[in-house]
Amino acid sequence: MEAATVKKRSKPKRAAKRRRAAARPAIHFGTDGWRGVLARDFVRENVELVARALARYLVEFEDLRKGVVIGYDTRFAADRFARQVSEVLTSVGVDVRLAAGPTPTPALSFAVRHYGAAAGIMLTASHNPPEWLGIKLKASYGGSAPVRAVEQVERFLGEPRRLPRVLPNSRRIEVVDFTPAYRARLAELVDLERIRGAGLRLAVDAMHGAGAGVLRELLAERGIPCVEVRGQVDPLFGGMQPEPIEAHLEPLRQAVLCEGCDAGLVTDGDADRVAALDAAGSFVDPHKIFALVFRHLAERRGLAGGVAKTFSVSKMIDRMAERYRVPFFETPIGFKHIAELMLEQDLLLGGEESGGIGIRPHLPERDGLLVSLLLGEIMATEGKPLADCVADLQQEFGPLYYRRVDLWLDAGQKQRALRVFADDGLRKLGDWTVVGREDLDGSKLYLLNAGWVLVRASGTEPVLRIYAEAPDAAVVERVVATVEGLVRQS
Repeated sequence: MEAATVKKRSKPKRAAKRRRAAARPAIHFGTDGWRGVLARDFVRENVELVARALARYLVEFEDLRKGVVIGYDTRFAADRFARQVSEVLTSVGVDVRLAAGPTPTPALSFAVRHYGAAAGIMLTASHNPPEWLGIKLKASYGGSAPVRAVEQVERFLGEPRRLPRVLPNSRRIEVVDFTPAYRARLAELVDLERIRGAGLRLAVDAMHGAGAGVLRELLAERGIPCVEVRGQVDPLFGGMQPEPIEAHLEPLRQAVLCEGCDAGLVTDGDADRVAALDAAGSFVDPHKIFALVFRHLAERRGLAGGVAKTFSVSKMIDRMAERYRVPFFETPIGFKHIAELMLEQDLLLGGEESGGIGIRPHLPERDGLLVSLLLGEIMATEGKPLADCVADLQQEFGPLYYRRVDLWLDAGQKQRALRVFADDGLRKLGDWTVVGREDLDGSKLYLLNAGWVLVRASGTEPVLRIYAEAPDAAVVERVVATVEGLVRQS
């Protein structure tokens, strides 16, 4: 009688559980892994499904004897979800090295190579708002997993057959601090003595993310004056999305101005993206940083190799590749496309609009901390303030005025807007004539005497993005405002 009562009460619970699962968005790997909102779709049940799909992929396609490394950022419960994924993998016989604390994504990627692991798994939502969390898969070469691997994981998610359930084996989990070896690698790649000799004073901003302490400790070891802001772990990121865009950098700006720093260097929530401020607190966008690093490596260091950029990056990179007579590639948005090219082609570096820049001597992977240090090396080598380095760049390769706007829209309005700009019959955009278009990833329209504008849906957030570049700051603002107006009307 008692057993029957228990069974009767369990049915509504099971039904409620099924309804909650049915209401959750489908698990989909976007441009950089799977991401979801905590307690809505990023929950233990879904993480279990993803972890088991990853485990099946590893069992069928990778050498399990090499083990896997797993890291996580500073987001709420990221450490617990990392432990859950670790236990799923050990249940199928995979040895796991699990991060001892919050770890930058590039440090996790370096750990894949450092330990000769079969793969890396990173629990992070990068620059997304605090309520998000995600899972990134890194391949054995220390970069974003190739498209075919991600598609295979998604296929396993949709197939009913699963791996047998066995008990996790905690003896197969080794807790490791990945950052010391990574810091040592950064010290090999950057001329820190030159930075120290130039007498530079730097401000660094981790935005409460996984990069906290890495640059501060590395610079302090070499006697380079450094001020760190937002270096405390905070899953809420101080109430701000940890994306290094100008609107989010007031704490760094105040540090630069109040402490008399030569530059401010900022990385996003998992430290794979970068932006900067000059000594006057003016924003240096990722396009200019990409171009500065490209020029430095090609001209000052004399390194050879091609360059790759994603579809939303400035045309300045095209002009530089032509000047240096090096191979040039343009890919859809998502660094995984550049990572694959780095394995196939003789590339020196690759970058994307959001501040993700990867350099071949290191990894086929974005590394905001490495690029931050290279900006210090550039200033020390040139013997000029960062603002002057940027001015020289624009004088040599032409003006670069760029703007991006993210619009949070409902699904219907977003799809209607995408159809408007994908229409080949669109010949006018406000005051400008459309003189060309490209559809590599979204709809990019070339405007007579006004540069270009790109409209596309984000691959990681429910957002429509507008990107624009023009030879004049006022023009780029007008173009973006015109496109936003058309989107709102659709």
